[in-house]
Amino acid sequence: MEFLGYFGGVFEPTAFLLLLGGTIGGLILGATPGLSPTMAVALLIPFTFQLPPTQGLILLGAAYTSTVAGGAVSAILLKIPGAPANIATALDGNAMARNGQGAKALHMSFMASGVGGVIGVLLLIFLTPVLAQWALAFGPSHLFWMAILGVTVIGSLDSKSFVKGLLSGCIGLWLSMIGYDDIQGAQRFIFADALTGGINIISALIGIFAIPQVIEMFAKGRVPTSISALEVEKQSIMASLRETFVFKRALAIGTVSGSVIGLIPGVGGQIAGLLAYDQSKKFSAEKDKYGTGYPEGVIAAESANNAMVGPSLVPLLTLSIPGSPTAAVLLGGLLIHGIFPGTDLFENHPQVAWTFINSMLIGQILMVIFGIYIASYAAKVARIPTPIMAAAVMVLALFGSYSIQQSFGDVQIMLCLGFCMYFLEKFGFSAAPLVLGLILGPIAEANFTQGSMIATATDGLLPYFFLGPLNMFLIALVIASIAYSFWASAVKQAKEREPLLEAAQ
Repeated sequence: MEFLGYFGGVFEPTAFLLLLGGTIGGLILGATPGLSPTMAVALLIPFTFQLPPTQGLILLGAAYTSTVAGGAVSAILLKIPGAPANIATALDGNAMARNGQGAKALHMSFMASGVGGVIGVLLLIFLTPVLAQWALAFGPSHLFWMAILGVTVIGSLDSKSFVKGLLSGCIGLWLSMIGYDDIQGAQRFIFADALTGGINIISALIGIFAIPQVIEMFAKGRVPTSISALEVEKQSIMASLRETFVFKRALAIGTVSGSVIGLIPGVGGQIAGLLAYDQSKKFSAEKDKYGTGYPEGVIAAESANNAMVGPSLVPLLTLSIPGSPTAAVLLGGLLIHGIFPGTDLFENHPQVAWTFINSMLIGQILMVIFGIYIASYAAKVARIPTPIMAAAVMVLALFGSYSIQQSFGDVQIMLCLGFCMYFLEKFGFSAAPLVLGLILGPIAEANFTQGSMIATATDGLLPYFFLGPLNMFLIALVIASIAYSFWASAVKQAKEREPLLEAAQ
């Protein structure tokens, strides 16, 4: 219980003001498409140069936790995930907003984020030494199978067609191969200068989700239905709180998924949200409601996103291994102040380490309070007329994609992918499986290549990738996930044929 003695440092006037500023600023940055948690933390690092190490880390940690949650605002209201971690949130959150439940969706997303985030930080506090050794057990072969497990989710993310979901995922996997091979340096599918550095996931995310919406708003022959025509129902905070805890299973699945995936270096929050959404759907008795504005989907995705934050810092603080891209930027923030994370961090700098962790715990609570406060104002976005909304979304898309690397090439890629996605959607393909394939492709490929090199120098490919308890457990999960997806698809098709058979009789 050593951490209890360091709570006082969080409530020092300057430290607490930085915590408040980082939380509020993170919510705003997170709601802006293109400004991911990694970028938000990186933008704030120069402001920490003149601060003591503890206060600098409090600012960065607050921005990290609240930016992940803030991305739900644009995901729910505009169907543009603020960051890759919010992809799954958009699937049901935007449908809720279009059904007049924008405030309710935002309330639930922040409350679920708070529950997952608090439990994630508590895991960081109480189980750091044990979890660090467990995270260290994951090698390239295990990370490869984790990526393949994510690939098996692809088909079931598309509620309309299992086959089209798989094809969308395959397109995403192909897009992930464009550019230079990170390990061998080979050129692949570079048929334009803008593709030399590959496809940036943030610009792809903005294009795939935002541009089809803008085109749809102004499509010829479409009956103009202004977003202002949608009713925004008033939702009390207590009612949202009660409804959130009705979906205990979704909260549990999201929190466990996010905590486990956060521990594994290099996997990331975007996979946590999508896997939690998929697992929640598989265990739900209301599978058909997913994708139509079902609160359980929002709760599972958002609890996973923030539950990932605390455990992702376990490998960083104990083993100097960043568990996520944002954790890698935080590592830079530590090194700038002359603090080297590792097994002796809590012995040499306990004041810095424990005050930082405690501030993240308090930050989760502040994030929920301020998030719910802005939700009532943010939900008014649903009243904006369609032409103004379309222009605003387009400006955000252009700004977000350019700001990533200050490159017009990213803007071109964003627009191109957006136009292609618009036509793919017309043929029944959906965006979520495609984006998941784009995210998982580099993870699977890099770890397979590294694993192959290690296997060649040791026992060979088959023993390295297929033997060992952890490998076999992950392979069993992959097989079970594939079998379930085929079974669920067959059951759905059988249900769809029942009315036709009855009519024929």
